[in-house]
Amino acid sequence: MNKKGFSLIELMIAVAIMGILASVAYPSYVQYVAKGARADGLAGLMKVANLQEQYYLDNRQYATDMTKLGLAADPFVVENGFYSIDSTGTSGFVAIATALGAQASRDSGCTAIQITETGAKTPLECWE
Repeated sequence: MNKKGFSLIELMIAVAIMGILASVAYPSYVQYVAKGARADGLAGLMKVANLQEQYYLDNRQYATDMTKLGLAADPFVVENGFYSIDSTGTSGFVAIATALGAQASRDSGCTAIQITETGAKTPLECWE
């Protein structure tokens, strides 16, 4: 007799293989998504740093309120909504990007990223 189709054992083996592949791929995917969101946060920090330097050239002090830099709100939330950026100081500034929502748990080593008026960036591993 010629039977066509899959046996239950063959189907279970295929499901097990798919499960193993998914368990290997998912953490890599989550890390990739976290790095993508972090890149938006870093771009937002660089934008704020550039706006602060321009403000300093015009006013001889750094802005204490993000709206003075032409941004919509203080603190400034980047486009994807995963980071909120605030800046402090008048004789110097520290711009800090703080992870919001799921990004805080996905990228726990980079929940607070900062740049100063001297260009010092911390933590360094988040800027790589």
